[in-house]
Amino acid sequence: MTVPQLYYFAIRGLGEYIRLLFTDNGINFEDIRFVSRSPEWKEAKMSMIFGQMPCLKHDGKEYAQTGTIMRHLARVHDLNGSTEDDATFLDMFFEGLRDCRQKYVRYIYFDEGTREDLVHKTLPDCLTNFEKLFNIHQGKFIIGDKPSYADYILFEELDVYTHLDATILDKFPSLKAFWEMMWQRPNLKAYLEKRKADGVWISVVEKGMH
Repeated sequence: MTVPQLYYFAIRGLGEYIRLLFTDNGINFEDIRFVSRSPEWKEAKMSMIFGQMPCLKHDGKEYAQTGTIMRHLARVHDLNGSTEDDATFLDMFFEGLRDCRQKYVRYIYFDEGTREDLVHKTLPDCLTNFEKLFNIHQGKFIIGDKPSYADYILFEELDVYTHLDATILDKFPSLKAFWEMMWQRPNLKAYLEKRKADGVWISVVEKGMH
């Protein structure tokens, strides 16, 4: 069996969910990163499904679209809950996170709204819903005491939002405890600390970093 190859830009972005899942679960993978608009990327995209990343290649197969890749890995590596209800709940949580991410993206890339509105209204509204959903199940993860694919998406989103405002999680104790716990995961800690030390950008623009 070959080692999976993840193709994405040299930023965190949407590909970071996949990197975190691989890293936390000790899954060896090849992390192939492109500089945005580089000749190498322009050439590589010609052969990719939809001509976009993230793209995952493994055992002669190619997978595109972030949600597709994450759910595929969830099924393969038993990170999708234990019942159909679990899987549906995780899917719902993921879709909510994706909607919230789009609000962040519209601010970062399209200058839609203000930082003050995003930090004090838009994101807190999202976080209020996520806090309620997170508390439906007991345990330190979204569902119980075993991580799921959605936990990596939630963690990355929370971490991204703390770059906008370091105190943004203070009113959401369950989410903050989860975020702090994930930073201490044995397989994640060294990776996250190196990522921080290297100053890896969240997006292809520096806006939103501090």
